[in-house]
Amino acid sequence: MTPHRRRWYVVAALVLLALITIVDRVCISAGKLQMAGELQISNIEFGWVFGVFTLGYAVAMIPVGWCADRWGPRRFLTLIVCIWSVLTAATGLVGSFAPLVVLRFIFGMAEAGAYPGATRAIYNWIPISERGLALGLFNFGARMGAAAGLTMVSFIVIHTGWRNSFILLGGVGLIWAALWFLFSRDLPPGAAPPLAEIKPTGDWPKIALSAPALLLFYQYFAINFTFFLGYSWLLPHLEQEFHLDPGQAGVYASIPLYCGALAAWCGGNIVDRLYRRGYGAMSRAIPAIAGFTLAVMSVLAAAYVTTAEAFVALFAAAVFGLDLAVSPSWTTCSDLGGPNTGAVSACMNMVGSVGAFLSTIAFPFVIKLTGRTRSYFILATILNVLGALSWIKLGRASHFFALPSPPPESPQTQTHPVNG
Repeated sequence: MTPHRRRWYVVAALVLLALITIVDRVCISAGKLQMAGELQISNIEFGWVFGVFTLGYAVAMIPVGWCADRWGPRRFLTLIVCIWSVLTAATGLVGSFAPLVVLRFIFGMAEAGAYPGATRAIYNWIPISERGLALGLFNFGARMGAAAGLTMVSFIVIHTGWRNSFILLGGVGLIWAALWFLFSRDLPPGAAPPLAEIKPTGDWPKIALSAPALLLFYQYFAINFTFFLGYSWLLPHLEQEFHLDPGQAGVYASIPLYCGALAAWCGGNIVDRLYRRGYGAMSRAIPAIAGFTLAVMSVLAAAYVTTAEAFVALFAAAVFGLDLAVSPSWTTCSDLGGPNTGAVSACMNMVGSVGAFLSTIAFPFVIKLTGRTRSYFILATILNVLGALSWIKLGRASHFFALPSPPPESPQTQTHPVNG
């Protein structure tokens, strides 16, 4: 097997991981109404069920990112996928609100390792001129997992009940972990120094507190504040606000996530194409600025529509725009972090998780306080405007990134997995 083909098999495995990760995460959204009825959980309490996951996710993010750099992606991803798969299955056994909250918090801590571990694996295996596409495909898998998961799990819940859906998904995760441990490796075969000694340097706190990193982290907060609505409240909101049945709501709720999957792939391609044409840091900033601009217009318009079809179309456009910025975000983490990619990407994901947590809590409170969702979407619009401004500043910080010049040969002929 050629080195080029082998490294893309690694990416394919990580795309599948992203899909499984998000299906496990959104399963609770698909089963929300059944769970709330059986366990007698109010909407405000369920906001905490959604939110406590992101809280655990944020708390554990930096430690697990450091572990991903230290242990290597093979052992690290095997361990954390096993842990969260067991917790997924255990969710199907809960009988009241309190243990559900505890499980979701620990589940969030375990899932925190997925993105830093996968980002570190891509850093180890993929040259810089192809890294945007690899990270875009990884996020494509996440969005496809959410889109397909909301539809698929909605029907599983209808026919088998919410408990069985969690148990089934836990088993799927354990199978992936076993196959990853058996067939994956931390580095490409025969990697020669310095590639064979890609160790963290200990400089990640200094990197994480730099001005470009703080701008990068903030814009990911803004992405998640808006986007995480699709992982939490979108499906039940469509059922309750527009009086859709669960199956129809599941299909409608999946549409923005399919758009996000397409945007993740497009964003990764655009990043690599612009980089190979010599755009440097602007190869990351251009698609992100365009995406945030689209999101600003779409989110603001979504605040004023009155039909399910118009709302879904506008929210889908917003998600497409935000996901154009996702591959640039993770690629820039690799640019900044180098051998500290796991830790730096964990910092960004932690800040994004705070945005997701605040989103899940804010949405039901806005409805309770104002009787409408408009205030939530206006707030999201303001945050996205600031996200676009952050990328404008990042695009002007080329001196900080010190990206190597793109190689003259085509990506298919490159043989250096990390340095490009």
